[in-house]
Amino acid sequence: MLSVLRIAAVSAAVAAFAASSTAAFAQKKYDTGASDTEIKIGNIMPYSGPASAYGVIGKTEEAYFKMINDQGGINGRKVKYISYDDAYSPPKAVEQVRKLVESDEVLVVFNPLGTPSNTAIQKYLNSKKIPQLFVATGATKWNDPKNFPWTIGWQPSYQSEAQIYAKWLTKEKPDAKVAILYQNDDFGKDYLKGTKDGFGAKAASSIIMEESYEVSEPSIDGHIVKIKAANPDVLLIYTTPKFGAQTIKKTAELGWKPLQIITNVSISVGSVMQPAGFENAQGVLSAAYAKDGSDPQWANDPGMKKWNAFLDKYMPGVDKTDNGVVYGYGAAQTLAKVLEMCGDDLTRANVMKQAASLKDFTPDTLLPGVKINTSATDFAPIAQLQMQRFKGQKWELFGETISGDVPAE
Repeated sequence: MLSVLRIAAVSAAVAAFAASSTAAFAQKKYDTGASDTEIKIGNIMPYSGPASAYGVIGKTEEAYFKMINDQGGINGRKVKYISYDDAYSPPKAVEQVRKLVESDEVLVVFNPLGTPSNTAIQKYLNSKKIPQLFVATGATKWNDPKNFPWTIGWQPSYQSEAQIYAKWLTKEKPDAKVAILYQNDDFGKDYLKGTKDGFGAKAASSIIMEESYEVSEPSIDGHIVKIKAANPDVLLIYTTPKFGAQTIKKTAELGWKPLQIITNVSISVGSVMQPAGFENAQGVLSAAYAKDGSDPQWANDPGMKKWNAFLDKYMPGVDKTDNGVVYGYGAAQTLAKVLEMCGDDLTRANVMKQAASLKDFTPDTLLPGVKINTSATDFAPIAQLQMQRFKGQKWELFGETISGDVPAE
């Protein structure tokens, strides 16, 4: 009898221990901005000012999380997406991010747009240990996990992209005389550095002119006239959308036909190529990592079918030729994946841990062969691009997917 009682007591103790271990294991962990029912996500976007063409990205992300909430949320929690206008102004960016952190008490600041704005908020967010997650800029400095462990990029770095253009030119037009028009800030200077690195020893002989402009300038027509006078046969257009459209339009007005290569961030058919004039944009080159929403080749693509269905329901009437709508969807889908991976541990440290643990993740909108990979020592999720040429009213991809080789800072 005694042994039966003893066995029963031991069994009860084991059961109690197992129950307490399970409870400890299943315990939910939250930082400010997360609860049993809600995850608060903060964002800043230039809804006004010189980069307002990007505003559609923030609107797409907001619509994406509305769709997620309608589907039951992420692990049963609804996403509250709070987005403010920073007008592409660093002081305004600081003000709005402080508001998100100190008043709205968000868990993370997600996909804040622009190199100048992100530079202005980086030290503040890192000192507070708040994720600056999947920033909407390809500056190389976001891949610096050692010094800035709370900042992580999303799109390919500008230096990687510029290296790809230089490599392509070296192979296809080895004797080209190259002029570079670039925005006089970290954004433009990253492209400049990547181009020189890509040309290597040939940089000094290949690049015959470097011309910078200020983002505050209403028009850059004067710069184009000056570049034309140097008579280059290749023009690298390292600009944001508004200035990209102006450049393509002005070269046509001047009757000047250099080979033009434009930044990936300025390839939107709706907000760059159309305003520049389709007839003026023929033959312009760029590189892509995402599918083009206006390209019929993706009509039966499963991912783009989901993207189209989302737009029809949540953003009816939106311009599907605007690649900001493709970008916002892909970035939001990546955040949703990370939050899902966090499970019930919605601490800021775990959000960063999961963001740095993505393996071959493929959002619906990325080109075939382009995958998102991150690690504790690599905060550059996308590193591949494919060259493309503008023809008719759309971009046509050509060649192989190329990787840029820019190491972490």
